[in-house]
Amino acid sequence: MLEGLKAALEHVEGLARENEKTEVIEICGHTYANKSLKRYDNTDKATALEASSLTALLDYIGACYEEFPKDTDMIIHIVNPKRVRLITALDAERTRECLFEVNAEVNEFRFGHWYDQEAFMIELQANFQSSEDLELVQKMAGNVERKNDQSYADDGISQVAVMTVGAAAKADVKVPNPVTLVPYRTFQEVGQPASAFVFRVGDKGEPTFMLQEAQNGLWRNEAVANIKAYLAQAVSHMQPNVRDHITIIG
Repeated sequence: MLEGLKAALEHVEGLARENEKTEVIEICGHTYANKSLKRYDNTDKATALEASSLTALLDYIGACYEEFPKDTDMIIHIVNPKRVRLITALDAERTRECLFEVNAEVNEFRFGHWYDQEAFMIELQANFQSSEDLELVQKMAGNVERKNDQSYADDGISQVAVMTVGAAAKADVKVPNPVTLVPYRTFQEVGQPASAFVFRVGDKGEPTFMLQEAQNGLWRNEAVANIKAYLAQAVSHMQPNVRDHITIIG
C-alpha cells in the first residue's frame, strides 16, 4: 500500500513540474530557461557539410565564402592524412564552428595481416601505385609455391622460398626485404607517400603473404605536408578577401 501511495505522489509531483510556468532567468549575463537551464542566447551552429575530396572543400570555400561568420577568420585543420576540417576561429564563447569536413576514401590494405596467394595479388593491384618493388613483390608472390611440405627457410631477418622460374624449373630465391611501396593512403589529389615494408612469406599449408609497416608511420607526416602544400597553393589563387582570412594548419 505504501508503495502505491509513493508512486501516486511521484506522479502528482511530475504533473506539477510539467505544468510549472517556464521562466527565463539570467545567470552571469547569460539567458537560461528555469526548467532545463538550457541557454537561449547562444547562436545556433551550422551542421558541417561532408565530402570525400579536397576539391570539394576548395569549391565550397571559393563559391560559398559568404556563408562564413562575419568578420571571422577561418582555419583549415588537417587532422590526419584522411581527414580535413574547415572551422572558425574561437568565438566569444571560446568555441569553434565546423562548416565543412572532408574524409578521404581509400582502399584499406590490412598491413600485418596474412593473405592467401590470390587475395594478396588482388590487393596489391588495387591498393598500390606501380613501382619496381611492387613488381618484384608481385612476381615473387605470384610464382612462389610450397616445396615438398617443408616450411620456408627463415632466420628472422631474411627468408628463402621456392619460386617457379619456367614451365617446370624451380629455384630457391631470397625474399626481398625491405621493399619500398606506395599504397593509396590519403587524398587522391596529392602525392601518395612511399615507405618501407617488411615482406613476409608464410607456410600455412599453402603460401601466405604479409606486409608490415617498417617506419613507424612516418609517412603520415609527409602526407600531411603534401595536403598542406596542395591547399596552400589553391587558396593563394583565391580572392584577397578570402585567402587573407584563411589559415592552414597540419
